[in-house]
Amino acid sequence: MNNDLPRTFKLVTVWLLLGLMVFLGIQWWLHRADQTRFQQVGDAIEIRRSADGHYHWPGRVNGRAVDFLVDTGATGTAISAALAGELGLEAIDTVKSSTAGGVVTGQVVRADVELQGGVSAQRLRVVALHALGANPLLGMDVLGRLHWQQRDGVLRIEAGAMR
Repeated sequence: MNNDLPRTFKLVTVWLLLGLMVFLGIQWWLHRADQTRFQQVGDAIEIRRSADGHYHWPGRVNGRAVDFLVDTGATGTAISAALAGELGLEAIDTVKSSTAGGVVTGQVVRADVELQGGVSAQRLRVVALHALGANPLLGMDVLGRLHWQQRDGVLRIEAGAMR
């Protein structure tokens, strides 16, 4: 029985090391995929569709780093009410919005939006919604001013082409 303990210990150690190597390999692959999701290619910005099926555009709202979910079906840009509160954004109006989940009431606030790649909108009217998750939605109020196309899982935006 004394000989079984070292052999068992060796087998457990080998399996733990193999598991650790697989885990680290997957983490490296996910990190690498995340890094190549957003690229500036010459005068254009390319955003690859994420594993969740959406395009994510890194940016800032009033200086706070956020990961915008690109929503071509949204008329306007929206943030969570929690984020609006954290940033101290004051409501200037109330609005009802039709969403995939039904009609919701939100507060209209003004915010400075900066997107990686040099796109920005100052004092943009943004809707703060209670039911919105962690990712703000980037709507057509910003996207409609850009020259962009979507093909083969890549959203390509012509940099500096804000209308």
